[in-house]
Amino acid sequence: MFKKILIANRGEIALRVIRTCREMGIKTVAVYSTADKESLHIKFADEAVCIGKPAGADSYLNIPHIMAAAEITNADAIHPGYGFLAENARFSQICAEHGIKFIGPTPEMINAMGDKITAKETMIKAGVPVVPGGGGLLQSVEEAKVLAKEIGYPVILKATAGGGGKGMRLVWEESEVEKAYSTAKAEAAASFKNDGIYMEKFVEEPRHIEIQVAGDRYGKVCHLSERDCSIQRRHQKLVEESPSPFMTAELRERMGEAAIKAASAINYESVGTIEFLVDKHRNFYFMEMNTRIQVEHCVTEEVTNFDLIKEQIKIAMGEPISGQNYIPEGHAIECRINAEDPYNDFRPSPGRINVLHQPGGHGIRIDSHVYAGYVIPPYYDSMIAKIIAVARTREEAINTMSRALAEYVIEGVKTTIPFHQQLMKDENFRKGNFTTKFLESFQLK
Repeated sequence: MFKKILIANRGEIALRVIRTCREMGIKTVAVYSTADKESLHIKFADEAVCIGKPAGADSYLNIPHIMAAAEITNADAIHPGYGFLAENARFSQICAEHGIKFIGPTPEMINAMGDKITAKETMIKAGVPVVPGGGGLLQSVEEAKVLAKEIGYPVILKATAGGGGKGMRLVWEESEVEKAYSTAKAEAAASFKNDGIYMEKFVEEPRHIEIQVAGDRYGKVCHLSERDCSIQRRHQKLVEESPSPFMTAELRERMGEAAIKAASAINYESVGTIEFLVDKHRNFYFMEMNTRIQVEHCVTEEVTNFDLIKEQIKIAMGEPISGQNYIPEGHAIECRINAEDPYNDFRPSPGRINVLHQPGGHGIRIDSHVYAGYVIPPYYDSMIAKIIAVARTREEAINTMSRALAEYVIEGVKTTIPFHQQLMKDENFRKGNFTTKFLESFQLK
């Protein structure tokens, strides 16, 4: 049993972990940058340690500072949350070397899935469907042209160390290859200090559907069904739901089996997510594995009545999982509330929240770290809340979400609330007729 857990993160996920730890009788340590000195996660933790200046490199990505905070507070485990160091194999290794349990997978597991080329090769060996292409890093424009002709246009170039849409370029014909190749490499180098890129077949009319998995140290792996994350802007998720309106019982069974194969292939230990692209014919292809808890884990919790953070901590303590696969009961939708102006190309809108009224009522859950008077710093991700609506059917969940969004009042900064309000009324969204390209034609009024 852990006595004290340090949360190496900030904002709503830090507060989320603190709440579960309190239910489990585990003491918590919050870490914070000077920009986050008024954040709620500091006020709710048992102890708090300042770890540096506002920039991530000086605080939440500063491993020596975080390890020092863990040592001076006698924390016996570290929960990384998501983002920052959550999928950093070196951080996981350093924790082990210092006798502090990293609440997540081992460095070997993180490395196995952290590089997309390696991950794809592992999936092929495990018998998990993958997108054609991506056989290795491209060495030249000429090689890219030859491979594109073999695969067939359209193709997509991706950064091997990538994420968040960085180092990614879509190519529809040979005349576009040279420019796409050079810009993808340059962006990958700037974003990840690694300019390696590879090529895959571009899946048209795709859905982004992911399977939540959990595995223990005893070799047991299970899945907790799917989330549909297709409502994205520039590869950044804005809305997630479970179950997917595109899902069938037969497809869920096949995707669940594939996800278990994927996690079992690396003897996965912790909670994690296998992400797939699903085409209009319901063919699915492995995209990547997130070896951490995800932002959208809440929708899975609501349709399975399962605390994923608690399960993650119990696995780290050596407790076995049940091995039971879960099927969604009811429907849950999550909207990410970002401090962004949806009428100005979703430009970030940091600043002081002057007035805040968060909705409530039956079927509504809010995960947030902000309050009236809180100043949103400009240094980090702009998400300030997640609102989750739960109901018996998808239609009821959308109606509940619409009602709650109408009650949500945030003054002082721009937010994505107006975008979500209009999306919930969109006829195609309500019918479940959308792909990852949906927002390219969605017009805000």
